[in-house]
Amino acid sequence: MKRTLLSRALVLSWFLIACEVTHEDEVSAVDASRAEQRAPIALHDATQNAFSAPLPGLSEHERARFFVGNSYFNQNWLSAPSSVRSRDGLGPLFSARSCSGCHFKDGRGRASAAGEPVHTAVLRISTRGRGRHGAPEPDPRYGDQLQTDAVAGLVREADVYVRYEEQPGRFADGQPYSLRAPTLTLAALGHGQPADGLQTSLRVAPALVGMGLLEAVPEQALCVRVDPDDRDHDGISGRMNRVPSAQSGRVELGRFGWKAEQASVLDQTAAAFVGDMGITSRLFASENHTAQQAGCADAASGGTPELDDAVLDSVVLYVRTLALPARRDRERPDVVRGEWLFATAGCTSCHTPTLTTADDAVPRELSARTIHPYSDLLLHDLGPRLSDQRPSFQAEGSEWRTAPLWGIGLVERVSGGSGFLHDGRARDLPEAVLWHGGEAEPAKLRFVRMRAADRLALIAFLESL
Repeated sequence: MKRTLLSRALVLSWFLIACEVTHEDEVSAVDASRAEQRAPIALHDATQNAFSAPLPGLSEHERARFFVGNSYFNQNWLSAPSSVRSRDGLGPLFSARSCSGCHFKDGRGRASAAGEPVHTAVLRISTRGRGRHGAPEPDPRYGDQLQTDAVAGLVREADVYVRYEEQPGRFADGQPYSLRAPTLTLAALGHGQPADGLQTSLRVAPALVGMGLLEAVPEQALCVRVDPDDRDHDGISGRMNRVPSAQSGRVELGRFGWKAEQASVLDQTAAAFVGDMGITSRLFASENHTAQQAGCADAASGGTPELDDAVLDSVVLYVRTLALPARRDRERPDVVRGEWLFATAGCTSCHTPTLTTADDAVPRELSARTIHPYSDLLLHDLGPRLSDQRPSFQAEGSEWRTAPLWGIGLVERVSGGSGFLHDGRARDLPEAVLWHGGEAEPAKLRFVRMRAADRLALIAFLESL
Protein backbone atom coordinates (compact mmCIF):
# COMPACT_ATOMS: atom_id res chain seq x y z
CA MET A 1 0.00 0.00 0.00
CA LYS A 2 1.51 3.27 -1.08
CA ARG A 3 2.38 5.56 1.80
CA THR A 4 0.38 8.78 1.99
CA LEU A 5 0.48 9.73 5.68
CA LEU A 6 3.20 12.07 6.89
CA SER A 7 3.92 13.74 10.19
CA ARG A 8 2.42 17.19 10.70
CA ALA A 9 5.84 18.83 10.60
CA LEU A 10 6.63 17.33 7.23
CA VAL A 11 3.23 18.18 5.83
CA LEU A 12 3.82 21.79 6.84
CA SER A 13 7.29 21.76 5.23
CA TRP A 14 5.95 20.40 1.97
CA PHE A 15 3.05 22.86 2.03
CA LEU A 16 5.57 25.70 2.24
CA ILE A 17 7.54 24.14 -0.60
CA ALA A 18 4.40 23.83 -2.74
CA CYS A 19 3.54 27.46 -2.10
CA GLU A 20 6.99 28.57 -3.22
CA VAL A 21 6.82 26.49 -6.38
CA THR A 22 3.44 28.07 -7.14
CA HIS A 23 5.09 31.49 -6.89
CA GLU A 24 7.98 30.50 -9.16
CA ASP A 25 8.29 33.95 -10.70
CA GLU A 26 8.83 35.54 -7.28
CA VAL A 27 11.40 32.88 -6.33
CA SER A 28 13.24 33.43 -9.62
CA ALA A 29 13.39 37.15 -8.97
CA VAL A 30 14.83 36.57 -5.50
CA ASP A 31 17.37 34.10 -6.92
CA ALA A 32 18.41 36.59 -9.61
CA SER A 33 18.97 39.26 -6.99
CA ARG A 34 20.91 36.88 -4.76
CA ALA A 35 23.13 35.83 -7.68
CA GLU A 36 24.58 39.33 -7.82
CA GLN A 37 26.32 38.64 -4.49
CA ARG A 38 26.81 34.91 -4.37
CA ALA A 39 27.45 33.20 -1.07
CA PRO A 40 30.60 31.10 -0.63
CA ILE A 41 30.43 27.33 -1.05
CA ALA A 42 32.83 26.63 1.85
CA LEU A 43 32.36 27.41 5.53
CA HIS A 44 35.00 28.02 8.20
CA ASP A 45 33.92 25.21 10.49
CA ALA A 46 36.48 22.72 11.78
CA THR A 47 34.21 21.12 14.39
CA GLN A 48 32.62 17.67 14.27
CA ASN A 49 29.78 19.30 12.30
CA ALA A 50 32.11 20.49 9.53
CA PHE A 51 30.44 18.31 6.87
CA SER A 52 26.79 18.88 7.86
CA ALA A 53 25.89 22.51 7.11
CA PRO A 54 23.68 23.59 4.20
CA LEU A 55 25.27 25.42 1.30
CA PRO A 56 25.09 29.17 1.97
CA GLY A 57 22.81 31.06 -0.38
CA LEU A 58 20.07 28.46 -0.74
CA SER A 59 16.59 29.89 -1.13
CA GLU A 60 13.98 29.38 1.61
CA HIS A 61 12.39 26.76 -0.62
CA GLU A 62 15.67 24.85 -0.91
CA ARG A 63 16.50 25.20 2.77
CA ALA A 64 13.08 23.78 3.72
CA ARG A 65 13.73 20.74 1.56
CA PHE A 66 17.30 20.47 2.92
CA PHE A 67 16.06 20.07 6.48
CA VAL A 68 13.34 17.60 5.45
CA GLY A 69 16.09 15.57 3.77
CA ASN A 70 18.30 15.94 6.84
CA SER A 71 15.54 14.45 9.01
CA TYR A 72 15.13 11.39 6.83
CA PHE A 73 18.88 10.99 6.46
CA ASN A 74 19.55 10.88 10.20
CA GLN A 75 16.58 9.12 11.77
CA ASN A 76 16.19 5.35 11.90
CA TRP A 77 13.84 3.55 9.56
CA LEU A 78 11.43 1.01 11.01
CA SER A 79 10.22 -2.38 9.84
CA ALA A 80 6.67 -2.47 8.49
CA PRO A 81 4.00 -2.15 9.66
CA SER A 82 4.64 0.62 12.15
CA SER A 83 2.74 3.55 13.60
CA VAL A 84 5.08 5.93 11.78
CA ARG A 85 4.01 5.15 8.24
CA SER A 86 6.37 7.67 6.67
CA ARG A 87 9.43 5.85 8.06
CA ASP A 88 8.67 2.16 7.75
CA GLY A 89 9.81 -0.34 5.13
CA LEU A 90 13.21 -1.28 6.59
CA GLY A 91 14.53 -4.61 5.28
CA PRO A 92 13.68 -7.44 5.23
CA LEU A 93 17.50 -7.53 4.98
CA PHE A 94 19.68 -4.53 5.77
CA SER A 95 23.10 -3.35 6.90
CA ALA A 96 22.09 -0.06 8.54
CA ARG A 97 18.90 1.48 9.94
CA SER A 98 19.69 4.99 8.73
CA CYS A 99 21.91 6.76 6.23
CA SER A 100 23.86 8.30 9.10
CA GLY A 101 24.47 4.83 10.51
CA CYS A 102 27.33 4.60 8.01
CA HIS A 103 27.80 8.30 7.14
CA PHE A 104 28.04 9.60 10.72
CA LYS A 105 27.86 13.41 10.65
CA ASP A 106 27.89 13.07 6.82
CA GLY A 107 31.44 11.79 7.06
CA ARG A 108 33.09 8.51 6.15
CA GLY A 109 32.78 5.15 7.82
CA ARG A 110 35.50 3.77 10.03
CA ALA A 111 37.47 0.61 9.50
CA SER A 112 36.56 -2.19 11.86
CA ALA A 113 39.12 -3.35 14.39
CA ALA A 114 40.48 -6.85 14.02
CA GLY A 115 38.01 -9.36 15.48
CA GLU A 116 35.04 -6.98 15.39
CA PRO A 117 32.19 -7.32 12.86
CA VAL A 118 32.13 -4.73 10.08
CA HIS A 119 29.59 -1.96 10.82
CA THR A 120 30.17 1.20 8.75
CA ALA A 121 31.21 -0.54 5.55
CA VAL A 122 29.47 -2.87 3.11
CA LEU A 123 30.71 -6.00 1.39
CA ARG A 124 29.98 -6.11 -2.33
CA ILE A 125 29.91 -9.65 -3.71
CA SER A 126 29.60 -11.27 -7.13
CA THR A 127 30.41 -14.37 -9.13
CA ARG A 128 33.08 -14.47 -11.82
CA GLY A 129 30.58 -13.79 -14.59
CA ARG A 130 29.82 -10.41 -16.12
CA GLY A 131 26.34 -9.09 -16.84
CA ARG A 132 25.00 -6.42 -19.14
CA HIS A 133 27.36 -3.46 -19.67
CA GLY A 134 29.96 -5.39 -17.68
CA ALA A 135 27.98 -5.32 -14.45
CA PRO A 136 29.11 -7.71 -11.70
CA GLU A 137 27.03 -10.91 -11.74
CA PRO A 138 25.20 -11.31 -8.39
CA ASP A 139 25.60 -14.43 -6.31
CA PRO A 140 22.46 -16.54 -6.91
CA ARG A 141 21.93 -17.03 -3.17
CA TYR A 142 23.07 -13.75 -1.61
CA GLY A 143 22.77 -11.16 -4.39
CA ASP A 144 25.30 -8.37 -4.88
CA GLN A 145 25.84 -7.26 -1.28
CA LEU A 146 25.96 -9.11 2.03
CA GLN A 147 23.46 -7.84 4.61
CA THR A 148 24.49 -8.19 8.23
CA ASP A 149 21.05 -7.69 9.80
CA ALA A 150 17.40 -8.64 9.24
CA VAL A 151 13.97 -7.72 10.58
CA ALA A 152 12.51 -9.77 13.43
CA GLY A 153 11.77 -13.36 12.50
CA LEU A 154 14.17 -13.54 9.54
CA VAL A 155 17.74 -14.75 9.25
CA ARG A 156 20.47 -12.22 8.45
CA GLU A 157 22.89 -13.11 5.69
CA ALA A 158 26.27 -13.13 7.41
CA ASP A 159 28.83 -11.50 9.66
CA VAL A 160 31.90 -9.95 8.03
CA TYR A 161 35.21 -9.82 9.90
CA VAL A 162 38.57 -8.31 8.95
CA ARG A 163 41.97 -9.40 10.17
CA TYR A 164 45.20 -7.58 9.37
CA GLU A 165 48.74 -8.65 8.63
CA GLU A 166 51.42 -6.07 9.24
CA GLN A 167 53.80 -5.46 6.34
CA PRO A 168 56.91 -3.55 7.50
CA GLY A 169 58.92 -1.20 5.29
CA ARG A 170 61.33 1.73 5.45
CA PHE A 171 61.55 5.17 3.92
CA ALA A 172 64.74 5.97 2.02
CA ASP A 173 66.14 7.76 5.09
CA GLY A 174 65.73 4.60 7.17
CA GLN A 175 62.61 5.58 9.13
CA PRO A 176 60.43 2.46 9.51
CA TYR A 177 56.73 2.15 8.74
CA SER A 178 54.20 -0.65 8.68
CA LEU A 179 51.17 -1.19 6.49
CA ARG A 180 48.31 -3.48 7.45
CA ALA A 181 46.98 -5.81 4.75
CA PRO A 182 43.36 -6.87 5.30
CA THR A 183 41.88 -10.34 4.91
CA LEU A 184 38.11 -10.88 5.03
CA THR A 185 36.30 -13.72 6.78
CA LEU A 186 32.60 -14.55 6.43
CA ALA A 187 30.83 -16.16 9.38
CA ALA A 188 27.29 -17.18 10.38
CA LEU A 189 26.16 -17.56 6.77
CA GLY A 190 22.40 -17.67 7.14
CA HIS A 191 21.39 -19.14 3.80
CA GLY A 192 24.00 -21.72 2.95
CA GLN A 193 27.22 -21.45 0.99
CA PRO A 194 27.64 -18.83 -1.77
CA ALA A 195 28.82 -19.79 -5.25
CA ASP A 196 32.35 -21.06 -5.71
CA GLY A 197 34.92 -18.37 -6.42
CA LEU A 198 32.91 -15.61 -4.73
CA GLN A 199 34.38 -12.17 -5.46
CA THR A 200 34.31 -9.70 -2.58
CA SER A 201 35.04 -6.00 -2.15
CA LEU A 202 34.85 -4.23 1.19
CA ARG A 203 33.75 -0.59 0.82
CA VAL A 204 33.91 1.96 3.62
CA ALA A 205 31.23 4.64 3.42
CA PRO A 206 32.78 7.80 1.87
CA ALA A 207 32.24 11.36 3.09
CA LEU A 208 29.40 13.16 1.33
CA VAL A 209 30.66 16.74 1.06
CA GLY A 210 30.81 18.23 -2.43
CA MET A 211 28.76 15.59 -4.24
CA GLY A 212 26.45 18.14 -5.82
CA LEU A 213 29.41 20.14 -7.09
CA LEU A 214 31.06 17.06 -8.59
CA GLU A 215 27.79 16.16 -10.29
CA ALA A 216 27.67 19.68 -11.75
CA VAL A 217 31.04 19.42 -13.53
CA PRO A 218 30.33 19.07 -17.29
CA GLU A 219 31.17 15.65 -18.69
CA GLN A 220 33.35 17.19 -21.38
CA ALA A 221 35.58 18.76 -18.73
CA LEU A 222 36.30 15.26 -17.44
CA CYS A 223 36.53 13.61 -20.86
CA VAL A 224 39.45 15.83 -21.91
CA ARG A 225 41.50 14.23 -19.14
CA VAL A 226 40.89 10.69 -20.37
CA ASP A 227 44.04 9.04 -21.75
CA PRO A 228 43.48 5.24 -21.78
CA ASP A 229 46.47 4.57 -24.07
CA ASP A 230 48.80 7.04 -22.31
CA ARG A 231 49.43 8.94 -25.54
CA ASP A 232 51.29 11.70 -23.72
CA HIS A 233 53.63 9.10 -22.16
CA ASP A 234 53.33 10.47 -18.63
CA GLY A 235 52.44 7.06 -17.17
CA ILE A 236 48.90 8.18 -16.29
CA SER A 237 46.02 6.68 -18.24
CA GLY A 238 42.74 7.72 -16.67
CA ARG A 239 39.61 6.01 -17.97
CA MET A 240 35.89 6.62 -17.62
CA ASN A 241 33.54 4.09 -16.10
CA ARG A 242 30.42 4.00 -18.26
CA VAL A 243 27.49 2.74 -16.18
CA PRO A 244 23.72 2.35 -16.62
CA SER A 245 21.84 5.13 -14.86
CA ALA A 246 18.57 4.17 -13.15
CA GLN A 247 17.60 7.84 -13.30
CA SER A 248 17.93 8.31 -17.07
CA GLY A 249 17.77 4.75 -18.36
CA ARG A 250 20.94 5.39 -20.37
CA VAL A 251 24.60 4.45 -20.05
CA GLU A 252 26.40 7.48 -18.62
CA LEU A 253 29.66 8.59 -17.08
CA GLY A 254 30.10 7.13 -13.59
CA ARG A 255 31.02 9.76 -11.01
CA PHE A 256 30.25 8.35 -7.55
CA GLY A 257 31.31 5.33 -5.54
CA TRP A 258 34.79 3.87 -5.10
CA LYS A 259 34.81 2.58 -8.67
CA ALA A 260 32.59 5.33 -10.13
CA GLU A 261 29.65 2.93 -10.36
CA GLN A 262 26.85 5.51 -10.06
CA ALA A 263 26.16 8.31 -12.53
CA SER A 264 24.24 10.80 -10.36
CA VAL A 265 23.50 11.73 -6.77
CA LEU A 266 19.97 10.41 -7.28
CA ASP A 267 21.28 7.07 -8.55
CA GLN A 268 23.72 6.82 -5.64
CA THR A 269 21.13 7.74 -3.01
CA ALA A 270 18.38 5.43 -4.28
CA ALA A 271 20.87 2.55 -4.66
CA ALA A 272 22.02 3.04 -1.07
CA PHE A 273 18.44 3.06 0.22
CA VAL A 274 17.66 -0.30 -1.35
CA GLY A 275 21.10 -1.87 -1.04
CA ASP A 276 21.91 -0.86 2.54
CA MET A 277 18.45 -0.56 4.12
CA GLY A 278 16.14 -2.59 1.88
CA ILE A 279 13.94 0.44 1.11
CA THR A 280 12.49 0.51 -2.40
CA SER A 281 11.93 3.63 -4.48
CA ARG A 282 10.79 4.67 -7.94
CA LEU A 283 14.29 3.88 -9.23
CA PHE A 284 14.71 0.49 -7.55
CA ALA A 285 11.36 -1.20 -7.05
CA SER A 286 12.60 -4.68 -6.06
CA GLU A 287 13.70 -5.66 -2.54
CA ASN A 288 17.34 -6.60 -1.92
CA HIS A 289 16.85 -10.34 -1.34
CA THR A 290 16.93 -13.36 -3.63
CA ALA A 291 14.38 -16.12 -4.21
CA GLN A 292 16.56 -18.52 -2.23
CA GLN A 293 16.25 -16.62 1.04
CA ALA A 294 13.40 -18.15 3.01
CA GLY A 295 10.70 -15.84 4.33
CA CYS A 296 11.94 -12.63 2.78
CA ALA A 297 9.31 -12.54 0.05
CA ASP A 298 6.55 -12.82 2.67
CA ALA A 299 7.85 -10.01 4.89
CA ALA A 300 5.60 -7.00 5.35
CA SER A 301 6.19 -4.13 2.94
CA GLY A 302 6.17 -0.43 3.71
CA GLY A 303 4.44 0.39 0.40
CA THR A 304 5.00 0.27 -3.33
CA PRO A 305 7.45 1.90 -3.39
CA GLU A 306 8.40 2.24 0.25
CA LEU A 307 10.18 5.56 -0.21
CA ASP A 308 7.90 8.44 -1.15
CA ASP A 309 9.11 10.46 -4.15
CA ALA A 310 9.09 13.71 -2.18
CA VAL A 311 11.19 12.15 0.58
CA LEU A 312 13.71 10.68 -1.87
CA ASP A 313 14.06 14.00 -3.70
CA SER A 314 14.54 15.87 -0.42
CA VAL A 315 17.30 13.50 0.69
CA VAL A 316 18.95 13.92 -2.71
CA LEU A 317 18.81 17.72 -2.41
CA TYR A 318 20.25 17.41 1.11
CA VAL A 319 23.22 15.42 -0.15
CA ARG A 320 23.70 17.72 -3.15
CA THR A 321 23.79 20.90 -1.10
CA LEU A 322 26.01 20.04 1.85
CA ALA A 323 28.54 22.86 2.21
CA LEU A 324 32.26 22.28 1.93
CA PRO A 325 34.61 22.90 4.85
CA ALA A 326 37.01 25.75 4.12
CA ARG A 327 40.74 25.07 4.04
CA ARG A 328 42.75 25.75 7.17
CA ASP A 329 46.31 27.00 7.74
CA ARG A 330 46.88 27.43 4.02
CA GLU A 331 49.39 30.25 4.53
CA ARG A 332 51.54 28.26 6.95
CA PRO A 333 55.02 27.74 5.43
CA ASP A 334 55.02 23.95 5.76
CA VAL A 335 51.56 23.74 4.17
CA VAL A 336 52.68 25.95 1.26
CA ARG A 337 55.75 23.78 0.76
CA GLY A 338 53.67 20.61 1.08
CA GLU A 339 51.37 21.77 -1.70
CA TRP A 340 54.38 22.30 -3.96
CA LEU A 341 55.77 18.87 -3.05
CA PHE A 342 52.39 17.25 -3.73
CA ALA A 343 52.43 18.69 -7.24
CA THR A 344 56.09 18.02 -8.03
CA ALA A 345 55.76 14.41 -6.85
CA GLY A 346 53.14 13.92 -9.56
CA CYS A 347 50.12 13.50 -7.30
CA THR A 348 48.12 16.14 -9.20
CA SER A 349 48.23 14.01 -12.36
CA CYS A 350 45.22 12.19 -10.91
CA HIS A 351 44.21 14.38 -7.95
CA THR A 352 43.32 17.31 -10.22
CA PRO A 353 43.25 20.44 -8.04
CA THR A 354 40.71 22.55 -9.93
CA LEU A 355 37.48 21.96 -11.86
CA THR A 356 34.61 24.25 -12.84
CA THR A 357 30.90 23.47 -12.61
CA ALA A 358 28.40 24.08 -15.41
CA ASP A 359 26.66 27.43 -15.84
CA ASP A 360 23.21 25.79 -15.69
CA ALA A 361 23.70 23.55 -12.65
CA VAL A 362 20.76 23.09 -10.27
CA PRO A 363 20.38 24.39 -7.61
CA ARG A 364 21.74 27.66 -8.94
CA GLU A 365 24.20 27.99 -6.05
CA LEU A 366 26.14 25.07 -7.58
CA SER A 367 26.50 26.70 -11.01
CA ALA A 368 29.61 28.35 -12.46
CA ARG A 369 31.76 27.55 -9.45
CA THR A 370 35.52 27.04 -9.45
CA ILE A 371 36.10 24.11 -7.12
CA HIS A 372 39.15 22.32 -5.73
CA PRO A 373 38.24 18.66 -5.17
CA TYR A 374 41.68 17.24 -6.02
CA SER A 375 40.07 14.58 -8.21
CA ASP A 376 39.52 13.94 -11.91
CA LEU A 377 36.70 11.43 -11.13
CA LEU A 378 38.40 8.96 -13.50
CA LEU A 379 39.53 5.38 -13.01
CA HIS A 380 43.22 4.75 -12.43
CA ASP A 381 45.13 1.51 -11.98
CA LEU A 382 46.56 1.55 -8.45
CA GLY A 383 48.35 -1.77 -8.74
CA PRO A 384 47.85 -5.34 -7.52
CA ARG A 385 48.17 -4.59 -3.80
CA LEU A 386 44.97 -2.51 -3.87
CA SER A 387 43.10 -4.75 -6.31
CA ASP A 388 39.88 -6.32 -5.07
CA GLN A 389 39.99 -8.62 -8.14
CA ARG A 390 36.34 -7.75 -8.75
CA PRO A 391 35.62 -5.93 -12.05
CA SER A 392 32.64 -3.58 -12.10
CA PHE A 393 31.33 -2.29 -15.45
CA GLN A 394 34.42 -0.82 -17.17
CA ALA A 395 36.52 -0.79 -13.99
CA GLU A 396 38.98 -3.62 -13.49
CA GLY A 397 39.87 -4.98 -10.07
CA SER A 398 42.91 -2.73 -9.62
CA GLU A 399 41.18 0.41 -10.94
CA TRP A 400 39.64 2.95 -8.59
CA ARG A 401 38.09 6.37 -9.02
CA THR A 402 40.41 9.15 -7.87
CA ALA A 403 39.06 9.94 -4.42
CA PRO A 404 38.34 13.65 -3.83
CA LEU A 405 40.58 15.04 -1.11
CA TRP A 406 38.59 18.06 0.07
CA GLY A 407 37.77 17.67 3.75
CA ILE A 408 40.27 14.83 4.22
CA GLY A 409 42.04 16.67 7.02
CA LEU A 410 38.83 16.68 9.09
CA VAL A 411 37.89 13.01 8.67
CA GLU A 412 39.09 11.88 12.09
CA ARG A 413 37.48 14.85 13.85
CA VAL A 414 34.11 14.33 12.12
CA SER A 415 33.94 10.54 12.21
CA GLY A 416 35.66 9.94 15.53
CA GLY A 417 38.27 7.74 13.89
CA SER A 418 40.06 7.18 10.64
CA GLY A 419 40.51 4.56 7.98
CA PHE A 420 41.52 5.68 4.52
CA LEU A 421 41.27 4.07 1.06
CA HIS A 422 38.29 2.06 -0.14
CA ASP A 423 38.38 -0.51 2.67
CA GLY A 424 39.79 1.61 5.48
CA ARG A 425 43.08 -0.28 5.66
CA ALA A 426 45.23 2.88 5.91
CA ARG A 427 45.30 4.14 9.50
CA ASP A 428 46.61 7.56 8.55
CA LEU A 429 47.47 9.65 5.50
CA PRO A 430 51.09 8.49 5.13
CA GLU A 431 49.87 4.89 4.99
CA ALA A 432 47.29 5.84 2.36
CA VAL A 433 50.06 7.28 0.17
CA LEU A 434 52.28 4.24 0.70
CA TRP A 435 49.59 1.81 -0.50
CA HIS A 436 49.50 3.49 -3.92
CA GLY A 437 50.95 1.52 -6.82
CA GLY A 438 50.35 1.06 -10.53
CA GLU A 439 50.04 4.43 -12.19
CA ALA A 440 50.77 6.09 -8.84
CA GLU A 441 53.94 4.06 -8.17
CA PRO A 442 56.38 6.82 -9.32
CA ALA A 443 54.63 9.43 -7.15
CA LYS A 444 54.64 7.04 -4.18
CA LEU A 445 58.37 6.38 -4.62
CA ARG A 446 59.08 10.12 -4.64
CA PHE A 447 57.27 10.31 -1.31
CA VAL A 448 59.34 7.40 0.04
CA ARG A 449 62.56 9.16 -1.02
CA MET A 450 61.67 12.54 0.50
CA ARG A 451 63.39 13.86 3.57
CA ALA A 452 61.37 13.41 6.75
CA ALA A 453 60.66 17.17 6.92
CA ASP A 454 59.30 17.15 3.36
CA ARG A 455 57.08 14.15 4.07
CA LEU A 456 55.66 15.97 7.06
CA ALA A 457 55.06 19.07 4.94
CA LEU A 458 53.20 17.09 2.29
CA ILE A 459 50.99 15.53 4.96
CA ALA A 460 50.44 18.97 6.53
CA PHE A 461 49.14 20.14 3.15
CA LEU A 462 46.69 17.23 2.96
CA GLU A 463 45.52 17.94 6.51
CA SER A 464 44.79 21.53 5.48
CA LEU A 465 42.25 20.42 2.85
